Amino acid sequence: MPIISEKQNNQKQVLTLNELEKRKVVEHNSLITSIAKMDKTPLKMFELAVSCINTEEPPKDNTVYLSKRDLFAFFKVSDNDKHSRFKQAVEKMQKQAFFQIKEEAGKGFKFKSIVPIPYVEWTDYNDEVKIEFHREIMPYLINLKKNFTQHALSDIAELNSKYSLILYRWLSMNYNQHEHYSVKGGRRAEQVEAYRNPSISIKELRIMTDTIKEYSRFQSFENRVLKNAVVEITQHTSFNVSYEKVKKGRSVNSIVFHITKKRMADDNSYKLEDKDYQSDKEEKSRNEADLLKQAMESKYTRLLIENFLLSPLEMTDTALMAGLQKNVYPLYDELKELRGLNGVKDHLSYVSSKQEAYSKRNVAKYLKKAIEQYLPTVKRQDL
Repeated sequence: MPIISEKQNNQKQVLTLNELEKRKVVEHNSLITSIAKMDKTPLKMFELAVSCINTEEPPKDNTVYLSKRDLFAFFKVSDNDKHSRFKQAVEKMQKQAFFQIKEEAGKGFKFKSIVPIPYVEWTDYNDEVKIEFHREIMPYLINLKKNFTQHALSDIAELNSKYSLILYRWLSMNYNQHEHYSVKGGRRAEQVEAYRNPSISIKELRIMTDTIKEYSRFQSFENRVLKNAVVEITQHTSFNVSYEKVKKGRSVNSIVFHITKKRMADDNSYKLEDKDYQSDKEEKSRNEADLLKQAMESKYTRLLIENFLLSPLEMTDTALMAGLQKNVYPLYDELKELRGLNGVKDHLSYVSSKQEAYSKRNVAKYLKKAIEQYLPTVKRQDL
């Protein structure tokens, strides 16, 4: 039986495991920065359940349904003892797992402790698992209009440490804000860059990872918590992450992380080098000529010139111009559909303001990377 979720009309919507891995987890930032008093399995189970929530159409009775079979597949559990291990994980999640949330309230702070999933129901003869969220956790999961973070469920599937999960969620929160304010404005340039290079004090990091009383020596904390998490996140998620230690006196006082988004492909160029064209030089030449003609007539070429992202000399590079038409301009069309032509203009204006930080030797590659990083943010805002 595939994984399923319950919608408002009480109809159960079938989801295959492959579809589930494409789903997103959306949570309020207060939940991201809370203290997760649980180990990796309950936390991953919580994230898995959250991914099945339709944020605009909350599930009836705060309940979603999962399949044991696909749940085991998500956790990559295949041994004969998996059912008893699942039972133990559920019991531990209900008895020990909770979030400690700290929110601003008036002149001070309000503190909440919430058991996120108080009720789980299953049988030994059926594949269905019923998961009911606590009513107090739902405001952090549905109808989120601002101060929320979205990340791919598939990104956390391979993370094997509680600390990796916690740090990944926090890094996603910061990078989401970097992408948002890069386009929407409302922050100074240095503030926008700070979201991509977020800093956190050791004290705050220990609180968030629930290690105040553990790994008292910084070297132990770095080896057991920090290094392992950064390696796992870089290996298994869409982020490349590094960090540097900031000292105050002789002691490490804070950590600055550096986040970059991985490219979808590892090509060295976005010019026309597809094997379909290479197999037939004459056909490649015709196609390149057509793309070149379209690029020269495109309004996007004019916008690139106006924003000093394309020079008259570069326009004489036929492969470059054909590459822009084939690989970049279709993405601008997507943005235009979502934000209109002014949205494209705003994006190129921002890209132009940041171009000094990049090599201009391959302008098509640079522009493609910029729009690929921006489009997911626009689509998320339109959910």
